[in-house]
Amino acid sequence: MSDLLDIDPLMMDVIIEHYRNPHNFGELNPCEIKIEDGNPSCGDQIKMTINTKEGKIDDIKFSGKGCIISQAAASILTDMVKGMDIEEAKKITKEQMLENLIIPVGPMRLKCALLALKVLKKALYGKDFVGEEDD
Repeated sequence: MSDLLDIDPLMMDVIIEHYRNPHNFGELNPCEIKIEDGNPSCGDQIKMTINTKEGKIDDIKFSGKGCIISQAAASILTDMVKGMDIEEAKKITKEQMLENLIIPVGPMRLKCALLALKVLKKALYGKDFVGEEDD
């Protein structure tokens, strides 16, 4: 966590709060989209369940395990996209994700910070829709 040492304590408090009390945590049941992915190098896992309505992300939940950065990023991202037009959500860049994370992320934590965005993009581009398989 050496890349977290020189962070403004107020910004770090926001990240810690998202980690301890994540927004949109859980699973939607039923859901239209369910997708999960992880970082094999560090063990972070994120699953997202999503429902859409009229071209927008009507509701979104995530669950998972991992470091403070990956889990806080998932909480922040789900807040960002809830109610957003699907096409707009598809265009979120890694730079936008990192900016919304509000703390600097070094190269060792970049995959952690971007895992939720990777999962969201896979979901929105039509990968791994809920079918007969459960988990």
